[in-house]
Amino acid sequence: MVVKIGGAGVDSPHESGALWRALERAHAASAGRLVLVHGGGRAVDEHLARLGIVSERREGIRITSEAEIGEVVAVLAGRVNKAVVGAIHATTTLRAVGLCLGDGRMLESVKHDGFGFDPGRVGRVVGGDAAVVSLLMREGYLPVLSTIGMDAGGRALNINGDEGAAGLARALGARSLVLLTDVPGVRDEAGRVMPMLRAGEIAGLVERGVIHGGMIPKVRAAAEAARAAGVPATIAGWNDPEDLVRLAQGEAVGTRVVAE
Repeated sequence: MVVKIGGAGVDSPHESGALWRALERAHAASAGRLVLVHGGGRAVDEHLARLGIVSERREGIRITSEAEIGEVVAVLAGRVNKAVVGAIHATTTLRAVGLCLGDGRMLESVKHDGFGFDPGRVGRVVGGDAAVVSLLMREGYLPVLSTIGMDAGGRALNINGDEGAAGLARALGARSLVLLTDVPGVRDEAGRVMPMLRAGEIAGLVERGVIHGGMIPKVRAAAEAARAAGVPATIAGWNDPEDLVRLAQGEAVGTRVVAE
């Protein structure tokens, strides 16, 4: 079970005890076969702003210049990752280990070429076996992964958190992918959470503006993970941490994105 978190859990990890305690219960319900992937966009924005750099996004993707990539790595793989690991250790009995998606060659990444614009040092996942993650889980550790990848030349790439989590789910052959966000799921035109979303419906919903902003890469990543792994990917909210436990127990929560 691959769980990707953002929002308050990353922005204020030491104030998110309820989330980490729910994660511990989900870890137990998954027999220790759980991996945590985290974002940290707000922390990056604040850090770059202090340096006088204005962040630019298109289609929910951060444009990452050569001048910015080092700072992004420092925040995501450094400060944010260790803050999340520290908060988990302070709140639970879990043994968390902080790494990035490029460590141990767990994922292979290349510069992203799938947009109608140049995103800079943004990567996309093209493969990997995630053996190091499997090794950690077998020994009872909780892998906590930042979304920094590396290209064939060993240069850092900023990978969208949802796409990185989807790539990891593919590499692991995960039974489920959970994308936790600040909303309880994907909403329809009337604002109601859709219990199910088929991959073939996404383009039309984006075109009509029903799905927009940061939700666009989230649903696309969920659809790609569902196609590759053959299992639904769930988009749910982190505001109710118990939803994570329910998901680990196989209950229906949020929006299930299926490949059909």
